[in-house]
Amino acid sequence: MESKKAVALKYERFKDSAPKVVAKGKGKIAEKIIEVAKKNGVYIKEDPDLVEVLSTIEIDEEIPPQLYKAVAEILVFLYKIKQKR
Repeated sequence: MESKKAVALKYERFKDSAPKVVAKGKGKIAEKIIEVAKKNGVYIKEDPDLVEVLSTIEIDEEIPPQLYKAVAEILVFLYKIKQKR
């Protein structure tokens, strides 16, 4: 069985030009990233293909332009969820 992977992104609208990878890991580290996200009410999107690509990006590095569309779709979804609350 392949171990679980997780990547955490952060985006500050007026500060960052693109979302940044702020945490990543697999196995126990991935489980901890997910646990901390849940405790803090952070939305979790399961997308193994996107996680695979994002996990190649270094921590504190912005995502490359090729991933803008995929990440933007997630951000739009998040904003819609927040508006409904």
